[in-house]
Amino acid sequence: MNISRAEQRTLHALAQGGGIVLERDPDGRIVRADCFTRDGFLLTDCTLSVWKKLKTKGLIASRDGGPYRVNREGLARMRSQLDNRVSARRW
Repeated sequence: MNISRAEQRTLHALAQGGGIVLERDPDGRIVRADCFTRDGFLLTDCTLSVWKKLKTKGLIASRDGGPYRVNREGLARMRSQLDNRVSARRW
């Protein structure tokens, strides 16, 4: 399964404890998908189209009306990356 760079960044932020919050209009249609990291920062790579692709592929899920989080399938499909908090000099 091919996963784009924006999808990888979003999955990585979700795997570290972030979540995707959906914004709806008064009619109930989804207008925007915002991905927040565990620190509360907004990830700009996560757009509505990225959310749709991740949901269609079954890599993220929402439980009890909460924010979307990565599931086991998403963790298995994600390419490993170094944590951004650790500098290369410490290794």
